[in-house]
Amino acid sequence: MMKTTSAVKAFIVTCDSEILAYQNLGNAVEAICCNENFRKLLLSLINSPAFSEELGEEFATVNAIEGLSACRNLRSSLNLSLSSFFGLLKQLIASLDMVAGVEWSVFADRVHNSSLGKQRLLEFLLHSQDSDFYEKLASRLVQSDPHAIYPTSSYRESNAHVVSTDDDQTIEAVMTSKTFTSIRVVENSLDPQETTLRDVYISLGRCVCLVDQNVESYFGEQIEHYFDYHGIALDKLVYRAMEVDKGINTVERMLGDFKRLGVSRNEPVLIVGGGVLTDTGGLACALYHRNTPYVMLSTSIVAGIDAGPSPRTCCDGFGYKNLFGAYHAPILSLTDRSFFKTLREGWLRHGIAEIIKMATVKNAELFGYLEEAGAELIATRFGTLNCESGDRISLLSQKILGAALRSYVEAEYDNLYETHQCRPHAYGHTWSPGFEIEAGLLHGHAVATGMGFGAYLSYKNNWISEQDLQRILRLIGSFGLSLWHDVMLNESTLWAAQEKIVQKRGGNLVAPLPKGGIGQCGYLNALTRDELSQAIDEYRAICAEYPRNGLGIEPLCSDVGLEDPSTVGHHPVEVLKDPTLSTV
Repeated sequence: MMKTTSAVKAFIVTCDSEILAYQNLGNAVEAICCNENFRKLLLSLINSPAFSEELGEEFATVNAIEGLSACRNLRSSLNLSLSSFFGLLKQLIASLDMVAGVEWSVFADRVHNSSLGKQRLLEFLLHSQDSDFYEKLASRLVQSDPHAIYPTSSYRESNAHVVSTDDDQTIEAVMTSKTFTSIRVVENSLDPQETTLRDVYISLGRCVCLVDQNVESYFGEQIEHYFDYHGIALDKLVYRAMEVDKGINTVERMLGDFKRLGVSRNEPVLIVGGGVLTDTGGLACALYHRNTPYVMLSTSIVAGIDAGPSPRTCCDGFGYKNLFGAYHAPILSLTDRSFFKTLREGWLRHGIAEIIKMATVKNAELFGYLEEAGAELIATRFGTLNCESGDRISLLSQKILGAALRSYVEAEYDNLYETHQCRPHAYGHTWSPGFEIEAGLLHGHAVATGMGFGAYLSYKNNWISEQDLQRILRLIGSFGLSLWHDVMLNESTLWAAQEKIVQKRGGNLVAPLPKGGIGQCGYLNALTRDELSQAIDEYRAICAEYPRNGLGIEPLCSDVGLEDPSTVGHHPVEVLKDPTLSTV
C-alpha cells in the first residue's frame, strides 16, 4: 500500500493547479474530485492507519508533523462538509509543499465562502459523474469501516472482539478505544493573523467558548474581535473559576449551558482559562453526551504545561481534591505565553512547580534550563515582559515550555487511563493532596513541598546523591516555592493522605521519586507511619538550612487574591434565570 504522504505528494504533482482558479467553483470542485488521482488520494486517507504510531513516524520522517492532525481527521473525509474537507486538505498539503499550500488555502477560502461549503463531500460525490463509484464505496464502508462514513466525531475510534460459548451463556469481550490530540506552543493566539483557532471553527460556523471570569476582564474583547474578524459566531459563557469554584455545581452549570446551546458531539468547545476552568470545563465536556470534544487555550502556567493537555478532567468534592473525574483529553491544546504578561508573580511561581516536577523525574536537560533561567523566568513573565523576542531569556523560555510539554505528554499519554501507577508526573502529588485544601495552599506550593520531601526520601534510600538532593531543593527554593509548611507537622493529616492515595492508586503507594539521578524516576511502595513521621522531622531540619527556612513566597491562595479553600466551601449552583451568556 502506498504511504499516505506519498499519496498526497502524488496528488499535489498530478492535480492541475489551474483548476483551482476556475471561475465557476462548482466546476472546479467537480474537476478536482472526479479523476483517478483524487480517488487514490481519498482511498489513501480513508485507509490510513490514523491512530497508529507508524503514521506519526511517517510524517516525522518527511518533516510534516504540522499536517498529521489534518490527515487523521481526513480519515472521515466523506462525512465532512466541503468547507471542512478542503480546509483540512490545505493544511495537509501545506505541511508537505508550502507553495502548493498557499494555492490550496485560497481555494479552501473560496469554498468556505460559497453556498457549496456546507454540502457534505459524500453528497457532492454522489451527484457527480463518478456517483457509481462512490455509491459502492459508501455501501462497503457501512459494513467494513463505519468510522470512515458515519463517525460521531473524527477524533475517536473504538473496536471490540467478542467470543462466546456455543449456548451464548458466557460471553467475553475485549474493547479498545483510540483517540488523538495535538499540543502546540503558539504566540499571540488571539491575533487574527494567527489562524490556529480560525481553522478549527471556520467550517463549523460558530464557537461555543467557556471563559474564566478573570480572563474575560483582560481578554474578553480580544476574543470577540478574533472571531468577529473571521466571521465566526461566538457563544461566550463566562464562569468564575477560583479554587473554591472547582466543584460539581460548576460542572452542572456548564452542562445546562451546553444543552441550551445545542452543542453537537462533533463540535469542539473552546475553553479559555487556567487550571480550574480546564479541569471543570473538560469534565463537563466528558459528561455531555458522554463525550464532546474540546479545545484548550491555556492562560496560566499550570494549564499550559499540565492541566491543559491532561486527559484527567476533574472537580473537587466532599473536601477532597479531584474526587470526581473522567479521562477526556482535548483534541487540541494551545500554550500561549503572551497570556503570562498579565499574571502576578505568585501565579507564575505556583505554575513553575509543575515544570520542576517533570524536570526532576523525566528530563535532566529541562532541569538545566530552569537552573539557567532562574528568577528571571518570573521577572520577565517567561520572556514576554521587558525583553525582545530574540533575547536569551525569551528563547530559553520557549525551550522550557516545549520541553516541559513533551516530557509531560510522553508520561501522561502513554498511560491515558491510569491503567498502571508508574506515573512520573505524579511526583509531588502523593501526600500534598491530603493537606492542600486544609492548609489553604496554592496547588504549586503544595506540590513543591511534596517534591522536596520526596527528594529527601529518595536521598534517604540512597537513590540520589546528596548533591542531587541539594540541587533539587535549591531549584525549588530559588523560585520562591515552598519546601516546607507547618501543616506537615500534623502526623494524622499526612498519614490519612497516604492512606487515601493508596486507595486511589489501586492498593499501592507507588510514590514517584527521583532515582538514579536527576531526570530519572523510581517508585517507593512502602513507608510505615513511624517512618513517615521520622522522615518529616528530618526533612524539616534540612529545610531550615535553606532561605526563608524553606517557606514559600505567597504560598497561600489568599496571598494571590483567591478565597481560602480551607474556610470557604464550593458555591452552590445558581439559578440560571439570566446566565452569563452572550452571542457575538
